[in-house]
Amino acid sequence: MEIIQFLLDFILHVDKYLEAFVGAYGVWVYALLFIIVFVETGVVVMPFLPGDSLLFIVGALSGAGMMDFSLACTVLLAAAVLGDQCNYRIGRAIGPKVFQWEDSRWFNRRAFDQAHAFYERCGGITIVVARFMPFIRTFAPFVAGVAHMSRTKFTLFNVGGAVLWVLGIATAGFFFGNLAWVREHLDKIIWGLILVPGLIAIFGAWRAGQTDRVRSAG
Repeated sequence: MEIIQFLLDFILHVDKYLEAFVGAYGVWVYALLFIIVFVETGVVVMPFLPGDSLLFIVGALSGAGMMDFSLACTVLLAAAVLGDQCNYRIGRAIGPKVFQWEDSRWFNRRAFDQAHAFYERCGGITIVVARFMPFIRTFAPFVAGVAHMSRTKFTLFNVGGAVLWVLGIATAGFFFGNLAWVREHLDKIIWGLILVPGLIAIFGAWRAGQTDRVRSAG
């Protein structure tokens, strides 16, 4: 229970935790960034880490001179690409067995089903779009592996999506993260980065399910 409370507090106040870490450990923050993003994107059972808000805060801290923006983005890109590749390989290795798994403490069946429905509807572009959707981005490369998308095609979408995700959000944080209004409402912005993409993903999965039902009925 304490671990869950800590994770929730870390997600909602990632700016304070990351700033304190930079002050205490300096360049080791880049190793921490790599671990967080790699685990979120590369380990199927850890979809709740703060990807979007983390990138925004990294950009903001870089804009304030506390971190090196180029180095941070390079590390984050490497973690995002390698994480998805790892996730994809796990999906290919496990394959159809996944559809027999039940919801549990470490596996979110609903999030997996949403990612699968989204993937079936949109195909390879899902790998790119899912980067901006919490929970879905953890399962999208896994689903691509389960569906046996070709490794070359997956890698292309993986790298393209990682570049857009990391550079897009981190750059926004770099230019806007230190504005007075943004700092004052940062908690609301973090909630927005979590909830808005998540609701879009749920709606997309619901629409995909409705479309499938109509086709089946027809």
